[in-house]
Amino acid sequence: MRKSLLTASLIALAIASPAAFAHKEGDIIVRAGAITVAPNEKSSDIKVGGTPIDAKATLDSDTQLGLNFAYMLTNNVAIELLAATPFTHNVGTKGLGGLKLGEVKQLPPTLSALYYPMESSSAFQPYLGVGINYTWFFDDKLSNEAEAQGFSGLDMKDSWGLAGQVGMDYMLTDNIMINGQVRYIDIDTTGTTYAGSTKVKVDVDVDPW
Repeated sequence: MRKSLLTASLIALAIASPAAFAHKEGDIIVRAGAITVAPNEKSSDIKVGGTPIDAKATLDSDTQLGLNFAYMLTNNVAIELLAATPFTHNVGTKGLGGLKLGEVKQLPPTLSALYYPMESSSAFQPYLGVGINYTWFFDDKLSNEAEAQGFSGLDMKDSWGLAGQVGMDYMLTDNIMINGQVRYIDIDTTGTTYAGSTKVKVDVDVDPW
């Protein structure tokens, strides 16, 4: 599964020295705001007992509270951790009469290195970031509709992947800034359920902005 995380109107708090802009060595930056995971799914054919059928999986979008914690290693380089409240996605189908299979929750903690090209005294601070992501899928639940049609169990495989981002901070005061960022996270997952005793599997890539 591939997905990107888009954050907008993000408010950040910079724990910086008095009378100095943030983004200096030793500063801590805390960002909080809305973050949206918007899948644009690319699914393999669903396999029933190992045989592909003319049907694919779908996932919908969700918006939650996003949190970033960044520590400035130098005036231009930081290390950052992305956290969020759990995202919930409905798992549907194309080709099975639009059957809703269920829903799944996920958390995408991501550790990144950030580079700020501007001088630390600049109020405008664009940045680039690269990092690694672990996406944890949990609380997978089948829908009543799927259970009524004989399906049982739902499992989504966890994933490791690379991550990239582009963002900007704009200092309003020495300690408060606004932020916007776009992230890309490479996540591949396999969903598994059962129709009676027959295993049903699908591989899903999601590639949104």
